[in-house]
This record gives sequence, structure tokens and C-alpha cells, in this order.
Amino acid sequence: MTQATRRALLGALATTPLLARRGWAQASWPDRPIRLIVPFAAGTTTDALGRILAEALAREAGQPVVVENRAGAGGNVGAQAVAQAPGDGYTLLLGTNGTHGINSSLFPDLGFDAVKDFTPIAPFVTTPTVLGVPAALPANSVMELVALAKARPLSFASAGNGTTGHLSQALLNLRAGLETQHVPYRNASQGVTDLLSGRVDAMFYHPLGLKPHLESGKLKALAVTSGKRVSILPDVPTIQEAGVQDFVVEGRWSLFGPAGLPPAIVARLNRATNALLADPAALANLRAQGVEPVGGTPEQLAAMTREEIAKWQPVIVAARIRPD
Repeated sequence: MTQATRRALLGALATTPLLARRGWAQASWPDRPIRLIVPFAAGTTTDALGRILAEALAREAGQPVVVENRAGAGGNVGAQAVAQAPGDGYTLLLGTNGTHGINSSLFPDLGFDAVKDFTPIAPFVTTPTVLGVPAALPANSVMELVALAKARPLSFASAGNGTTGHLSQALLNLRAGLETQHVPYRNASQGVTDLLSGRVDAMFYHPLGLKPHLESGKLKALAVTSGKRVSILPDVPTIQEAGVQDFVVEGRWSLFGPAGLPPAIVARLNRATNALLADPAALANLRAQGVEPVGGTPEQLAAMTREEIAKWQPVIVAARIRPD
């Protein structure tokens, strides 16, 4: 045996235990419970969706997936906690188009980079906002509302500065050349109450929040802001169908991990998420929450994140939107 061959063999033997340990650690994942950080409070739509997803992930992992609510700063508190966690598969995030899109332009200092500090795993579900107005308002279509807004001032309620509802109003102003008044509420239900009473003229809000009032006839749905019609309100046109072009606004929920998550773990979590969306019973449960399935690959989620950040930056700047 030559000296060079002997050195090569010794080097290979020295690295074998390390490689074996790394392979064993990944193959044994998970060997303890996993945390799914939900960056909003218990009882919210995000929380309900997180618990549905956690059950599916737990079945794939063979370990409990514990939902941990870390609310604050439009989802940034929870997102930052995941960005700072080890990339070992034991801390995950149910991110939104806020944490991974809007907030990058809305907040001057997020405490994380929505692209660099996360591993995209899978797109999950989406929902539009609904443009609702009181039954007595003299506008029965989006274009009639636009004409009314050009004739007299109109006010729009929202669940707060920088929310999807607020951004929907800001985008309508830009696309239709309007100047409407924004009325932010700390509690979205108060905004809906004032919409019902006619104290405000309109509101972009999620379908479940308005649906009972649409069914009672107290409110009218003029449009949904998604790219296509939704199953929960199949007769309501999209806002683009109603005449406002280049207008798609959707709340989106997706699964992320910290940066550096091993590809094998990403693949397992992605498979579990897409399997959930292919299950008819689970799909019915999700649609009852007012959302529609998305699904897809980590690469598609990475592209969606970049697109959301790019989309909202000019809108936020033009409308001079600041966080609450």
C-alpha cells in the first residue's frame, strides 16, 4: 500500500462516522413533537387552518404537531421566531401573504428576510376578499360603485392598516382612479356592524365574515377579488369580470420552515400538505372555512413569495400605507 493510498483510506475512515451520524439524524426525523407556529391568535381563520394542517402533518410524521400561537405585528412575531429557529424540521410556520409578501414593504424593520430566512415547503390555501356594500347603497355592480365614488365621497371599512381589505381598497383606488376614505377598525366585526348600519359605504372582507349578511339581504356582494370565482359564492363575479382590470387580491397561507431545512424533510412535508388537499373530506372542511386549495411545489411557493413582495411594494408606497 502506498503512502498516498494509506492517507486516503484513513481520511475516508475518519469521515465515515460523521456522515453516518448525519444520515441517521435525517432518517430518524422526527423523533419528538413538531411545533407549527401560527402567527395569529387562537380563534382566527389562520388558527383554524393551522390546526387542520397540523393533523395532516402529524399523520405523515408519526409524531404530534403542536400548534403554537405567536401573534403580533401582523404575523411578524411568529415569523421571526421561525426564522431564528434551527433548520432541523422541528419548527414550522403557517405563513401568510402578509408575513411573506405585504409586510416586507409595510414594516421598516421586519427582523427577518421573507426569502432568505425561510425554506419554502408548500402552498396551502387561498381566499379572496369580498366587496360588500349595504343593501340600500345605490350601486349594484362594481362599475356603478366606481361611478358613485366619483360623484361623492365613499368610505371603506377595514380590519386595520395594511390588511388585505385595506390593500384591496388601495388597489381599487389606483386601478379606477378613485379617492375613497379608509376607516380602519381594531376589531373587524365593528367594521361589519358599521357597514350594516350604513355608517360606512363599503368593505373588502373575507367571505365567511360577510356571508350571513349577504344571505339575509342586508348586504350586497359586488365582487370577489380572486382570479376566479369561488365555491362559497359561486354567483358573485370576480372584480376583473366586473370591469376592473389587473386586480387580483387573495389571502394566502403556505407552509415554511427555517432556512436550511433538509430536502428529504421538505419532500415529506410537501407530500403531506398536497395529500391533504387531495382528500375530498378535508377539502370540504377547508372550503367550509371559506378557502380554496392551492398546493404545489416548494419552487412554486418560492416564486409566489417573490411575486407577492414585488406586487405590493408599489401599491403600499403609492397609497402611503403605514402599519397600525
